[in-house]
Amino acid sequence: MHSLAIKHLTIWQQSTPLISLDETIQGGDILSVMGPSGSGKSTLLNWLTGMLPATFHAQGQLYLGQQELTHTASHSRRLGLLYQDALLFPHLSVAGNIAFAMPKTTRKQRTDKIHHALDQVGLKGFENRSPASLSGGQQARVALLRVLLSEPKAILLDEPFSKLDSQLRHEIRELVFAQIREHKLPAIMVTHDCVDAQAAQGKIVNLGTQEYNHA
Repeated sequence: MHSLAIKHLTIWQQSTPLISLDETIQGGDILSVMGPSGSGKSTLLNWLTGMLPATFHAQGQLYLGQQELTHTASHSRRLGLLYQDALLFPHLSVAGNIAFAMPKTTRKQRTDKIHHALDQVGLKGFENRSPASLSGGQQARVALLRVLLSEPKAILLDEPFSKLDSQLRHEIRELVFAQIREHKLPAIMVTHDCVDAQAAQGKIVNLGTQEYNHA
C-alpha cells in the first residue's frame, strides 16, 4: 500500500501564486479538492500528471511511497486517471478497452481478469459489446475497470460523476469509492460538487479560500 504525498507545493501563474498545498493521502483515502473556476483545480491535476503548461511555474515535490515522481515522465508515474467522460475507444470492444492499458501478461491471464472484473461490477458477458451499445452508467463502469486493471499506484478523479443523473451518480460514486478502498489506492478527486466531496469521507480542500475540513 502506497501513500501519495504533495510536499510544499506552490504553483504560480506567471508571477501570481495560484496553489499552495502540503498533503499526504494514505492508501484507500480520498482527498477532495474543490474551488471555483480558475482556482487551480485542473492546474493541480496537470502538475500531478507531469503535464503542467509552460505558463505555470511550480516548486514542491510529489512522492508515491518513498519514490519521488516530481521529475518522472508522465507515462511512468503509475497514476490512474478517471475523467467525467468515459473516453472509451469506439473501435474496440469492452474487453479491448479494458485490456488496452493492462500490464503485459498471457492472453489467458488478461481474459480471466477482465471476466472477473466485469462480473464484479454487474457487466457479466459484456466482453464483446461495443461501447456505443452501452448506457452511460455501463460506460462509466468500463472506464473504471480500465483504470483499475492498469494497476495504478494512485488514482486521480477529474469531476468523474458530473455528467451522470442523480440516481446513477450515487450508484457509480459508491462503486468508485469502494474500489479505491478495496485496492487501497490513495486518491485525489477534483470536484465542484459538495455532495461528492462529502461522500468521499476524506479531507476537503477548497482552493478558492484554502479552507480545510474533514467529512
